[in-house]
Amino acid sequence: MLQFGIDLGGTKTEIIALDQSGKELLRRRKPTPRDSYDEILNNILSLVNDAASELAQPYTLGLGIPGALSYQTGLVKNANTTCLIGKDLKGDLERALEQPVVIANDADCLALSEATDGAGAGFPTVFAVIVGTGCGGGWVVRGSLVSGPNAIAGEWGHNPLPWREDSDAVLNCYCGLSGCQETILSGTGIRLQAREETGKDQPAEVWVAAAEAGDEEAKGVLFRHHRRLAKALAAVINLMDPHVIVLGGGVSNIASVYDVVPQLWQEWVFSDSVITPLKKSVHGDSSGVRGAAWLGAQAVHSKG
Repeated sequence: MLQFGIDLGGTKTEIIALDQSGKELLRRRKPTPRDSYDEILNNILSLVNDAASELAQPYTLGLGIPGALSYQTGLVKNANTTCLIGKDLKGDLERALEQPVVIANDADCLALSEATDGAGAGFPTVFAVIVGTGCGGGWVVRGSLVSGPNAIAGEWGHNPLPWREDSDAVLNCYCGLSGCQETILSGTGIRLQAREETGKDQPAEVWVAAAEAGDEEAKGVLFRHHRRLAKALAAVINLMDPHVIVLGGGVSNIASVYDVVPQLWQEWVFSDSVITPLKKSVHGDSSGVRGAAWLGAQAVHSKG
């Protein structure tokens, strides 16, 4: 039986098909239609049905989403792709595909992938975060995902930024609160914070390219972002002391993060020294889709 995984991201939806040995047989992606639940559902079904038709073998299916399923209702909650909230995504997919679908948080899928054979392999505890369109985290302890009674383990993006400074804008978050770390640390947050600081409304990619080219204003924007990220991760280290922290998502591609953030977080970590490594995800922006495939297969096999 093949293992299909889907990563429903803020900008792209990707499918991967693995065989029993983990060999990649197929990988495709399409843009995510963020504002329409029906279009998102049809996008996923199109990717799955096309892959199933091409490979012509039975498959398990795991899906990573920006959010989680409520244990009380089974409906989507906490999704920054807000048209998903309150929808029966699992039920709609299972009825259309006529087979089980396992749905997990996208950061959990990233964490499982990187802890298994990525940047977190060999570490007893791994905290992995997606810092992309949104911002979320997942915990793996000795190879197993940590989950709690509210399905929110690792939802670090919706804590407030600690040790806040005057330059840190307090922005409204889709969750209904203000000042969430997602509004500051994500790729979207870089753009919004920079707009508050400079009056210029430019995507994060533009600021990064300008900083790498030596532009002083852009270098300041990135340094302030790295300082905020260092504070946010220092709070995680103080609370859980993970053996490694792994970054995924678009912000993980900013090379300066890995030098600057560990130098800065020493100021706020409650220790005489900080040896926690900060690593880039080995499997890049497709790491979550691999974790989704494994989660889907594990869930089906555990029932069988």
